[in-house]
Amino acid sequence: MRGAGNGPGRRAAGSGPGRRALLAAAAALPAAALLPGCSGGGGRRGGGRSVLRFQSLAWQKESVDANKRLVAEWNRTHPDIPVQYVQGAWTTVHDQLLTSFEGGEAPDVIHDASDDLADFAYGGYLADLTGLLPRRLKDDIPRHSWESGTFGGRVYGIPFLQEPRVLIADGVKLRRSGVRVPTAREPWTWEEFGEVAKELTGGGGYGVAWPLKEPVSVTLNLALSTGGRIFRRRPDGKAEVRFDAADQVVPRLIHDQVNVVRSAARTTLGMGGADTLPGFFAGRYAILPLGFSYRQQIAQQAPKDFEWTVLPAPRGPGGADQGVSPQTLSIAEDCARKEDAMAFVDFLLRPPNMVRLALGDWMLPTGREALKAPELRGDRHGWATGTALAGTLRAAPAQSVRGYAEWKDKIATPGFQEYYSGAIDVDALRRRLVRDGNLVLARYQR
Repeated sequence: MRGAGNGPGRRAAGSGPGRRALLAAAAALPAAALLPGCSGGGGRRGGGRSVLRFQSLAWQKESVDANKRLVAEWNRTHPDIPVQYVQGAWTTVHDQLLTSFEGGEAPDVIHDASDDLADFAYGGYLADLTGLLPRRLKDDIPRHSWESGTFGGRVYGIPFLQEPRVLIADGVKLRRSGVRVPTAREPWTWEEFGEVAKELTGGGGYGVAWPLKEPVSVTLNLALSTGGRIFRRRPDGKAEVRFDAADQVVPRLIHDQVNVVRSAARTTLGMGGADTLPGFFAGRYAILPLGFSYRQQIAQQAPKDFEWTVLPAPRGPGGADQGVSPQTLSIAEDCARKEDAMAFVDFLLRPPNMVRLALGDWMLPTGREALKAPELRGDRHGWATGTALAGTLRAAPAQSVRGYAEWKDKIATPGFQEYYSGAIDVDALRRRLVRDGNLVLARYQR
């Protein structure tokens, strides 16, 4: 899994009347529900369970192994605070957590992504960590990263792994084309990227393939570079959807690459990132915009003679900033031993351990000290490019918006899919995102 829809194991949004009813109930809670102890279940384990349960969503072998080894090391050195490793899954985590919260059986330490936390934070299911955070941890993680786990001014998730979106390019095609090769210091502009994609199109191949089975987070996060946010805050603090010129730059480029210039493959619009790799290896696409962690699959699956390189995502008038939804660690409000749980979390996120977790997941750590590790700064497999982008990553603008999940599922996903395929124009997309979208948000912000 990866945060922000960027990874191969990204969860599918939950569905069904049970989930929607519970989310609606959570959305209706007043702001006071964010205060500690408002879930009504605090302390139910007092004097009971002696083992803290840590639910991990690691799924790649390297990542699972890294997590399990760290749990084993903790247990050897802290026999009075044993931790049990529990395996979760990105594809089902939201509904599984919602059910466990309602049933009073939530794990004590919870691994998730920041864009999945808002409903749980506003619903009173997660502990307020603000006063529990060790000073070392607070200082090590930058403020802009903390924003991704903060709701209503309180911290409910500790961001620890993050994933920039990058361009994975066919090294041979790139070199033969003679185009300027971008660097983290001097990335392509979106206009340059459009021209490069045209230059690399021909001979039965496309310059770029956009895997947009889940188009919303990709679009919103890349739009930060052009000054787009889509979600804005009104003076009363409520969120509203807008789709102005700055928000439209990236969507228009993708639409035109597919439908006008024909430099992007139409067949990949309904694919996930992993689905595009065979075509990439076969030379059908020269560039893939993908999450940073896909490098692992490429390194493992690419033919031995296949040359590939990692390039930064394009920049716009807003610079090279892009939104991310980091992986997070939270503590259940029902956990009766929050200080012990936080001690375990602090152990997991010590700089050397954060590096181990990052290497296992092929992602970037959020911690400043961990980012200095030589293992994350080598040229092999593009680590240096990714690490150089760490300072451009910002909290995804949508993740603190109440009602975002429903807006994404019901309005934005089908809207962007239709627009990118050419079925509707940008004006129809704007009406749908803004008019229908703000009706959805209004129900969550009464």
